Amino acid sequence: MQKLKQANLYRSELIPISGKLVERYNKCLAKLGFMPTKLTSFSIDGIGWSPEIAEEKKNLHYLNNGEANPHAIIISPLQKGKPVYLPFHTFDREMMQQVFKTHEAKINNITRDSAICIDFDQNIDAFYEPLDVLKYNVVNINFHLIDNLDRVKKEQLELIHKFKQGNNFIDETIHAELLESAKKYGDLRHRDLDLHEVQFTTSSFYTKAFGGVYVLRDFIKEIVVFEDKKWHKEAIKDTTHDVLIYHISQPELMDRLRDHIIIECDLEIEVKTERYQRIKKFVFAEAITNSQHSFTVILNDKVLSKSYLNKLDIEDRKRVMSVERYLEKLEVSNEYKIADIVDLKFFEALHKPHSSLDPKHQDLIWKLLINVSAKDVLFLYWYDKEQFYKTYETWDDSLKEWVILEISNNI
Repeated sequence: MQKLKQANLYRSELIPISGKLVERYNKCLAKLGFMPTKLTSFSIDGIGWSPEIAEEKKNLHYLNNGEANPHAIIISPLQKGKPVYLPFHTFDREMMQQVFKTHEAKINNITRDSAICIDFDQNIDAFYEPLDVLKYNVVNINFHLIDNLDRVKKEQLELIHKFKQGNNFIDETIHAELLESAKKYGDLRHRDLDLHEVQFTTSSFYTKAFGGVYVLRDFIKEIVVFEDKKWHKEAIKDTTHDVLIYHISQPELMDRLRDHIIIECDLEIEVKTERYQRIKKFVFAEAITNSQHSFTVILNDKVLSKSYLNKLDIEDRKRVMSVERYLEKLEVSNEYKIADIVDLKFFEALHKPHSSLDPKHQDLIWKLLINVSAKDVLFLYWYDKEQFYKTYETWDDSLKEWVILEISNNI
């Protein structure tokens, strides 16, 4: 990961946390029902997730109370607009944007000396069956202050009211209570600590519940796509929901997405794009087993590329050149079928969200497509960083350098 860090491609926007902020963070963890961290310094993202604490707890999703109950922590106004590096849902960052849009001034005020715990309540206490994810509709975003600061403010105001009654201004007990509260929490009389509930309405989304599930709404018919074969098998037993259910590896899924005008692929157009060249180069790199040169040189030098292409066995060579071969044959006769010539994963990788889709759906469909066929390293980095980092670790050092260069040149 060091090369990614040097290129600012690995969690480069995390916020460092130390000192008093660690204490506040631990109070949030305790309030949410989690054990505090023993770390004295760490970093967090826009939702308050820390990679160091996740490693310490050996739990990537340590801010979740079960798959149906995710949480967030705000301890700094700097979290506004920051990435959510390990979202449990594709709409997590949108929810945080809505939180700051609604309560930014109050968050700035509160986080001067306190912290905010957030409960994302979709009115589901726990998941029991895989199609329970269809219950996602409106998420109620609730806020809780550490040390119950909002309740303390109410108590201070009640004490002040009591102090002003009759001769209570000479009551030393009331004096002592006011002073003790002010020393511990400060003067809260004029602090606006009221964070009203925020509602977020979901549409199509991805959730990591049940091993990863895509819920595609707002189309011809609702489609649910599972990444986990076990939960897919369980889901297809369901007879109560009128939805189409697929596993992400089923070829029929792509057919259905094309039929429902969710994705598209015109090879004659795609072959002229930079994205096609990037995907083809990666497919080529996958086929090369004994390289005497760096992949950056092999994939960018035309003469060297031809040399390595001709050293491949015939089947690998056909796969790398399958799109061009198909288009050439199509000029002679239209009797050829894509499936007979073009490598399936290569063809799947060249699909894109249909141009008619709403922008809010396009990112989700890109994520789905990149998980169907992860041949575009740039889009894998953009749309599924967690999977990108896992896959990156499996690559040859030379291939890693080419990938970093490709991403850096497109940011």
